[in-house]
Amino acid sequence: MLLLGAVLLGTAGLSIGSWYGGRGTVPLSPDRARAVAAELLPEAEPNANTMVVRTYRYGVFLAADDLGSARADFHYRGRANCALSDQLRRNAASLGWQDLHRVPGDPCDGWRAEANGVMVTLTHRATWSTLSVVPAAPDRFLASALIGTLLGAAAGAALFWVVARRRPPVPWLVRTLVTVALLPGAALTWADLFPDGLAEPVWPAWWSLVPLLVPLWLALLLTGLFVLTRRPSPTGPATEATAAVHGTSPRASSGG
Repeated sequence: MLLLGAVLLGTAGLSIGSWYGGRGTVPLSPDRARAVAAELLPEAEPNANTMVVRTYRYGVFLAADDLGSARADFHYRGRANCALSDQLRRNAASLGWQDLHRVPGDPCDGWRAEANGVMVTLTHRATWSTLSVVPAAPDRFLASALIGTLLGAAAGAALFWVVARRRPPVPWLVRTLVTVALLPGAALTWADLFPDGLAEPVWPAWWSLVPLLVPLWLALLLTGLFVLTRRPSPTGPATEATAAVHGTSPRASSGG
């Protein structure tokens, strides 16, 4: 139970921390995206004009200054041009781009680099190559995500430990409410984290589930409170059992 509470609230803390740490990202403009593409791949010409597309995840539009809120994709069609990888690697290194590393792909590997609040990723497919331009994460992003995860995990373990010390059915009611409220969001969050890590914003999953989970949570809460108030009082049977042990009658005791 402690592990379940730590995982559920730790995942929620991760989402909150990543949202908070990603706030204040420099918005991406079409001119900025085109300038980056021309700077890194000056010898290649994309097939069509590229517009910056706002991110829409789980029915939620991200704000302009949220991390992952927008991206621009430049497509170089015809077929995969693996020579673009060498060109981007050389230009990025000569221009002082940071965090330059290889991105596995097929039919050839691409590259990823970051500089001046922008991150670019070059990938290849059989029929085209794509250069993606997105805003880079602020410096506090990973720290905020880590702190949020640790605080949430500690709070979840402490909550489940405290309620476990209460009389039944209080532990059962609290655990059920917390699990129903957090398990769907945690499942969607981990479904995003396994393939993409924190490259995609994970907090919109929680926001989209609020209209569905709040009525269910309230219904379970009212049901639990009704069950608690309707429980028979244990004083009657306990008094009878105590009187039988001592060989006295409750009525006689009360009358004396």
